[in-house]
Amino acid sequence: MAPTLTNPLVLKAGTAWADAWRRCLAVAPEAFRDDRVLNLWNGTWQADGRTLPATSPVDGSPIAGPPRLDAATAHQAVRASLDQHRAWRHVALEERRARVAATLDALTEHRELLALLLVWEIGKPWRLAQADVDRAIDGVRWYVEGIEPMVEGRTPLDGPVSNIASWNYPMSVLVHAVLVQALAGNAVIAKTPTDGGVACLTLACALAAREGIPVTLVSGSGGELSEALVRAPEIGCVSFVGGRDTGAAVATAVADLGKRHILEQEGLNTWGIWNYSDWDALSAVIPKLFDYGKQRCTAYPRFVVQRGLFDEFLAAYLPAVRTLRVGHPLAVEHAEDPFPQLDFGPLINAAKAKELGDQVTEAIDRGAVPLYRGAPAADRFLPGQDTDAYVHPVTLLNPPPSSPLHHAEPFGPVDTIVLVDTEAELLAAMNASNGALVATLSTDDTATYDRLAPQIRAFKVGHGKPRSRGDRDELFGGFGASWRGAFVGGELLVRAVTHGPAMERPPGNFPSYHLMA
Repeated sequence: MAPTLTNPLVLKAGTAWADAWRRCLAVAPEAFRDDRVLNLWNGTWQADGRTLPATSPVDGSPIAGPPRLDAATAHQAVRASLDQHRAWRHVALEERRARVAATLDALTEHRELLALLLVWEIGKPWRLAQADVDRAIDGVRWYVEGIEPMVEGRTPLDGPVSNIASWNYPMSVLVHAVLVQALAGNAVIAKTPTDGGVACLTLACALAAREGIPVTLVSGSGGELSEALVRAPEIGCVSFVGGRDTGAAVATAVADLGKRHILEQEGLNTWGIWNYSDWDALSAVIPKLFDYGKQRCTAYPRFVVQRGLFDEFLAAYLPAVRTLRVGHPLAVEHAEDPFPQLDFGPLINAAKAKELGDQVTEAIDRGAVPLYRGAPAADRFLPGQDTDAYVHPVTLLNPPPSSPLHHAEPFGPVDTIVLVDTEAELLAAMNASNGALVATLSTDDTATYDRLAPQIRAFKVGHGKPRSRGDRDELFGGFGASWRGAFVGGELLVRAVTHGPAMERPPGNFPSYHLMA
């Protein structure tokens, strides 16, 4: 139980949105105006687009919104990026490497500001916000140090790489990809996620543009900009990270056009329990699986449990889930206190929180059994603050087949449990979403793991341990509907955005073939 506080919580000193905004204006005045962020295209920061209002998921207060371009302006930005690409692809590798390295030094200098922007814009606790920034920097440095053999005998694409990514990892996914693509000789285009991260990405791109990286940053609705960012003939490759519905539309477009593509999509990642007894190990990992409220493509929202072990599973699971700490990521007892240690803060917005809450209510109404429902702790929030975007942990047994929680990733702190009696049922339940990015099977018997793991339709399968997207030389991709196009990670990310030998077939999940390596 959390200690009783004698004083109401206050905002940690120097961490208000106004403080972060003033620092952005001082660090990159070319990219920020008094009341808005700018788009970056044709090598110039442009005060165009219609700025939409935005609020922070942390407390519902106003923050900078995206300056949304129209389709015609987006096409102009793409054509200008092609001009940059044609020049950049001939820049010597050593110069490209020096400019990317200088960008990394600048990102390192301003890592705390980038992390603070992530807290306000997408609700990440401080520890996870810093980790997002650091993973981007450290990951790209690995490529800077070892790029020569990765590009030997290869050439940049014929046009820029267009990046469309979800809001949850602006730095370690989007900025990381952009800088590696540029290092490989391509101009790069990034679309800011609609739901958050525009100021963080604007600052990161401003620091890159100062070092001569040919980056374009634009905002707008996916529907209006897709013709330019996906279908335009100038685009050399489309890199997408997001949900299956949008990803399917992108996949159709790039397949029709024969365009190079990397499409990472969601899947229902599952954790199976079969003939297992190391409950202390499971209990230790449960809180870590809730990092960032399970708003991750590699989160584990589904446990598939052997019925005969259900009582032992609950004895390990429930005490662990009760330890989770949820609250305002910047609220402290005294203004100079260190940042609070939280497992997660808000979801991305109040609308998502309501949607998830409605799904839980509907699932229970249709027969799911609520095993755990967390409650808010007043001593983790500021007095009177808006908490509409916060969802506390929920665990449901046997969500009905009619519920989205039965077959889709909730992207929030909701666990579902399905009980099974046979290995065939175990595999069927673990493969419920036609492909996943990661999965784990906890079993005491190595032979059982070796026999069942290859039948689990996930790109990475752990033995009693969670799997992650990975960094540096670790490959990443997906099976089924969780991935389309080229795999990434290590040298495969570079291969995906460069031309190699004639008739080369990149490892990936394509309509005509599936190649692991």
